[in-house]
Amino acid sequence: MTRQIRFLWMFLVVALTFSACGGQPGAITPSTAVPSEQTAPTTVNHPQGGTGPAATTAAQPTTLFGGEDVILGGRDAIGENGVVSTGRADATQIGIDILKAGGNAIDAAVAIGFALGVSEQQSSGIGGGGFMTVRFASTGEVVFIDFRDMAGAGATLDKWEIGENGKVIDDANKIGALSIAVPGEVKGLLYALDTYGSMDRQQVMQPAIRLAKNGFEVSHITSRDIKDAYRQISRFPATEALYLDEDGMPWEAGSVLKNPDLARSLELIAAQGEEVFYRGEIAEKIVAAVQAEGGYLSLEDFARYEIRVMKAIHGSYRGYDIYSSNLPSSGGTIIIEMLNILENFDVGAMDPEGAEYFHLFSEVFKLGFADRAAYMGDPAFVEVPVEGLLDKAYAVKQASRIDTRKAGQYSAGEPKLPEESTEAAGESSAEASGSAPQESASTTSYSIMDKAGNIVTVTKTVDATFASGLVAAGTGILLNDTLVDFSTDPESPNVVAPYKRPLSSMSPTLILKDGTPFMTLGAPGSTRIITGVLQVISKVIDHKMDLQEAIDAVRMHDDFGTLILERRVPETVIEQLKAMGHEVNSGEVWFTFPCIQGCIRLTDGRLKGAADPRRDGKALGY
Repeated sequence: MTRQIRFLWMFLVVALTFSACGGQPGAITPSTAVPSEQTAPTTVNHPQGGTGPAATTAAQPTTLFGGEDVILGGRDAIGENGVVSTGRADATQIGIDILKAGGNAIDAAVAIGFALGVSEQQSSGIGGGGFMTVRFASTGEVVFIDFRDMAGAGATLDKWEIGENGKVIDDANKIGALSIAVPGEVKGLLYALDTYGSMDRQQVMQPAIRLAKNGFEVSHITSRDIKDAYRQISRFPATEALYLDEDGMPWEAGSVLKNPDLARSLELIAAQGEEVFYRGEIAEKIVAAVQAEGGYLSLEDFARYEIRVMKAIHGSYRGYDIYSSNLPSSGGTIIIEMLNILENFDVGAMDPEGAEYFHLFSEVFKLGFADRAAYMGDPAFVEVPVEGLLDKAYAVKQASRIDTRKAGQYSAGEPKLPEESTEAAGESSAEASGSAPQESASTTSYSIMDKAGNIVTVTKTVDATFASGLVAAGTGILLNDTLVDFSTDPESPNVVAPYKRPLSSMSPTLILKDGTPFMTLGAPGSTRIITGVLQVISKVIDHKMDLQEAIDAVRMHDDFGTLILERRVPETVIEQLKAMGHEVNSGEVWFTFPCIQGCIRLTDGRLKGAADPRRDGKALGY
């Protein structure tokens, strides 16, 4: 089959896929959702007391979300000793196996991280980076590990040709060598293992190595993602050889995809540690592949990369302690700012599927995102007024700007700036600032709790689905396109610069109650991470929902003046919102919203994992 015929065929396939997923009701069911052994509903205590829906129910397709068939049952699980929730059943099982073998939650998190980089490689992997929030049972300390990708020395605006509309010509910051930053995942995961884990590299990496060698089953979602990214995949020979079959066509659901080059790369890392990735054979192959395609990353850039370890951002919401991502992620700060604003309203008395609720959350989101755009960037380059944004008194002022009957548009607020700063408060709105989010929704997140009280949540990414499209020949490693997360506005705090890390929305979050582990959660999905994580937190705390119920619930989003709703919202509610002045998009399908993976400690001390039906999510416990 010639390349031209293959491309025409793929154009038709992608068009039909889009029609089924976005325009017309379709039937898409994740193939990796594993039915629970439990066949009858049971009743359990909710985290806040009382009783409610079954903790684990049998998997069955349920027509929901505006007509799409989505597997709702069988996603959650309860464990006496530990629970794991990830976006892939195979990765979840690997985490459980590590816990059963005597590992702690950190060992499991590292094993899962490497495994997801194999079976969910279109979304994350060792060619990318991310963040980890960890709570250690022995000390009660909460630590945030930043292993976000870093721009190389040559990363400047003049590397891209920028059009009059501010966008990069030919998507050079999204696809190909000029979109790639130095990956941080290997250093981040190995630091966590060496510092807080109890197992060695060989033990935690062997499951991922086996998965890469023996192959994994392609899910419906992975197959769809390959088809959607066909043009960038077929642009690079090493990528094409990996993600297309012998006829040059995308792997279909049920196929087994093997990656022997990635297995060898993982074996090298297991044997030699981070050195081989940042100063050795793997670094040399990645740099050669990037430079061959016109990129500028160098071995010096790789050798310079370091992770950052710091305190997690901390706040409170109605008596619960919230710990989340520090800079360069905006997620933790903006989530807590938004929660602080919500504390000024009786959210629990509102119908979580009513116009009053959607209106309030829409206004809170717009306020938070205006501040995000005006103030936030890599703290090594930009002074960010974090304390001012987190201040409860500031939240009261922000709340007073909301008209509970009418939609508004907001410029950035005026948080207290650091004393040494003489800069004026931001005046621009999120939309006008030039910092409109470029992050992809293609990321992954997972959560673990163990019996000892260790909690880990990780959100990591290669950025866009199939990232830069470039697999470094001989490594099996798909390289990120993280540079697209920078702004092209030279006045933005998030403008690209050498050795800078782009602003992120990734928000791995832990919640404690009276010093005791309560809940952990995170999500992929660009700025929708922030709004999705916040909604689940609120539904559990304000509406006393079971965690799985809160994850399954109707989702919304608003950061640029359009209120985005899942299709399930009734037309009467939509009309009420329009009457309040909202521009409403109510046609969004389920998979465009963030896939939240979380764990919670029940009132009886047992642990529960919950997983999102919007992707291949699955929780397991033991």
